[in-house]
This record gives sequence, structure tokens and C-alpha cells, in this order.
Amino acid sequence: MSDKPSYLGLLNAIAVAEGRAHAYLTAWAETTKSDDVRAVLRKIAAREGEHAMTFGRRINELGYDVRPGDDDDAAAIALVTSDRSDLDKMETLKLHRLDRGDKPDIFDDFFKDHSIDIATGALLGRYIAEERDSAQLFKQCHALLKQAERGSSVDDDRLASLERKVDALCGTVDQLCAAVTATDSGSNGSRTKARTK
Repeated sequence: MSDKPSYLGLLNAIAVAEGRAHAYLTAWAETTKSDDVRAVLRKIAAREGEHAMTFGRRINELGYDVRPGDDDDAAAIALVTSDRSDLDKMETLKLHRLDRGDKPDIFDDFFKDHSIDIATGALLGRYIAEERDSAQLFKQCHALLKQAERGSSVDDDRLASLERKVDALCGTVDQLCAAVTATDSGSNGSRTKARTK
């Protein structure tokens, strides 16, 4: 029988995923134009980086090393550093769907393994609580981005409507000016002729 912990794969998967998330969230925070989005991204990126290091350390304490996965980070980095909107980036990465409210989530099964030692259990407990809080932050940020998008489209619609009305009003004023000018020149000419007779 091996002394290798049954939960070592879980710890490794967390360390790798959190390291990736730290990298792309940090890159996104550096490129966003929104101070509010940047604040959320930096907070969560700091957590993800800490999780990656802490789980890496725990794996090392158990006598093993983190094994990097095969996934390529380039696609996520390219997405978050692109000129796409923050809302589009969040929805493409599905970050707004991480918060499941009262429904079961990915973390519900973590403690089914009863062989988890105390130190790892404490680490996992804190990790789960922070991940759920981060999911709520993403959901709130997404709601604000959606609201801002709707607000700007409403403002754009109002502006376009006002521009059409101003254009129509200018056209009417031009027609009035032309009519008044034509009337004045016609009446001036008849007055002049009347005076000369």
C-alpha cells in the first residue's frame, strides 16, 4: 500500500488552476480601464496567487512537487489583454456563473475523502470560503457591468433621438428662413416699384 495521499491530485489541480487564474486576472487588471473592475480583479488575483503558493507548499510538505498541467495559458491571457469589453471577457470566461447560491457547487465533494489530514483540511476550508466569496464578487461585478452597458445603450438611444429631433428642427428653421426671405424679397420689390411710380 502506498503512503501517497489520496487527495494529492486534488491539491495539485488546485495549485495549478489557481496559478493560472492569478496570471490571467493580473494581466486583465493591468489592461482594464475601469477602476472598479481593477479593484475586484486585484483582490481575487491576490487570493488566487496565495492559493497557488499555499497549496504548492502543502504538496511540498507532504513530500511531493506540483506537476504543471497541459493547459495553455496563452488563450486566457490573449482574451483578457484584448480590446474586448470587461463584460465580454467575464462572460467568455464564465466567471459570473461561479456563484451557485444555495445550489451544490464543485466544492461540496471535497471533504468526502475522510483521510484528509488536519492541516490540509484547514487549508481546504479557507480556500473554499474564499473561492465562494470570489464567486460572489465576480457575480456582483458582472451585474454592475451589465447595468452600465444598459445605461450606456439607453443614453446612446436618447442621444440619437435628440440628434434626429435637432436635425428635423434645423430643417424646419431653414425652410422658415427661406420662406421669410422669399416673402421679404417679394414684398420689398413690389414696394420699391410702387414708390417709383
